Parts: sequence; C-alpha cells; structure tokens
Amino acid sequence: MSGASATVIGGHESGFAATKRSDTWWMGWALSGTGLFVLFGYLTVRAFTGMHYFADPYLSPVASPPLFTPASGYPGAVPIHHAWLGYFPSFWPSFLPQSPAFFIPGLAIAFRATCYYYRKAYYRAFAASPPACSVKGAPLKYRGETRLLIFQNLHRYTLYAALLLLMVLAYDAFAALFKNGQFGIGVGTLVLFINVALIGGYTFGCHSWRHLVGGKLNCFTCDGGSTTRYKVWKKSTWFNQRHMLFAWLSLFWVCFTDFYVLMVSTGAIKDLNTW
Repeated sequence: MSGASATVIGGHESGFAATKRSDTWWMGWALSGTGLFVLFGYLTVRAFTGMHYFADPYLSPVASPPLFTPASGYPGAVPIHHAWLGYFPSFWPSFLPQSPAFFIPGLAIAFRATCYYYRKAYYRAFAASPPACSVKGAPLKYRGETRLLIFQNLHRYTLYAALLLLMVLAYDAFAALFKNGQFGIGVGTLVLFINVALIGGYTFGCHSWRHLVGGKLNCFTCDGGSTTRYKVWKKSTWFNQRHMLFAWLSLFWVCFTDFYVLMVSTGAIKDLNTW
C-alpha cells in the first residue's frame, strides 16, 4: 500500500480517515456534525430574534426563565408578569436584541457544551479527533482538556444550573394547564410536558449527577442514607446507559417546542385545546 492507505508499524493505517473498517463508519460522523450544526444553529438564531417566545399559556424553553422582557417592539414577547426583573434596563446595548435567551436559558448551552457525550460528538464531528473508532483523525497534537479546553471542568457546576432550569421548565408545563384562570389542556401543554420528560432523562443520566448521588461512598449498604443513594444511583445508571439517546431526543425536542410556540405565536398554526 502507499499514500493515505499505507500501513505503518503496529498495523495501523496512516493518513487522515484511513482505516481497516469496512462498514459505513462515516455515517455517524456526518449525521452528528449535521445534527449539531442544524439544531444548535436553530437555537442560536432564535436566541437572537427576541420575538415570539410566548403564545398564551405557552412559554418557549428558549426564553425560560425570562429575567427581562422587552417593553415594546418585539411581537410575541414574554408578558411583563412572567419576567423576573421586569423590562430590559435602559442601558441595554442598542446593537443587541432584547432577548431573554441571553441570560439563564443560556446556561443550558453551557451544560450541554461541557457534557461528556457532547464533547465526544463535537470533537469527532468538527475536529475529527478522531472521526470514529479505529479511524485515523486529523493531525492534531493531543494536550488533553487544558488551556482553552479547561472550561470543560465546569460541567459538574453547570449541572446545578441544569437542575434549576429543569424545575423552571416543569413549572412552565404545569402553568400551561391554565389559561385565564381556567383549567384545560392543549397540544402545546403536551409538547411542554414531553420536553420536561426528555430533558429530565438527559439530566438524570449525566455522569456528574451519578457522582453527586452515588459518589464518595465506600459502602452502599452500611446505613439507610447510603442505601437510598445507591437506589437513586442505580436508577440514574439506566438513564446513563441511554445518555446519547436522551441527549439527541431532548435537544431535538427543545427545538421543536420552541418552533411550536413560534408557529402558534405568529398565527401560522392553531393550537388545539379545551379552552
């Protein structure tokens, strides 16, 4: 063999994307890269619009929880009684849209960006280091998660923000059972509840969560507290074994939930409900 397919000492192929694999290994690489680009790209665009985050009684997860809301000029903006700190302050830079997504909701991106699974996904998809198992990656020098990548160590702390966001989204889902004080249910209500369930499955399968509930124990059966923590850890393990599945499903559904609220807010579709 020669060139990109040459075999070096040890039996490994040399050259970028060289491999002895005969399966369609590149499919996962291509799908991961495309999925990350499209879904995170959509959320970024929506975060910068600042519009159509609310369609009574549905609040988009992109803007929840809203610290501030625009006073005017943004159709479909979050109502003032939903904003924790009221209207955007007068000193807000004019070149930035008045979007609630810039604050607490942005922590969800930090949680996913430092997630162990997502690290694997975007390291492979965008840095090709490597693009797949047993496939030669880009000629990058490995330094570990140091220097610019040292921020990855924040993942255990972003977990607490993710737990706060999960509680807020659960509140939003239950609040979507009421409109003008009247109990009811709509398609949007179901969409919000599914969103909470999928994000919960992703969050409670997180490696940092498993360490939080079951780590630093030398004995799982020595006392009642340890036994309880062991049971929670075991439940978390079930989600952790499906962490990749919940990572993709929850990311897609966040986008779908926001898109549904957007469509209802703009009048493009009509929400079917009992009100």
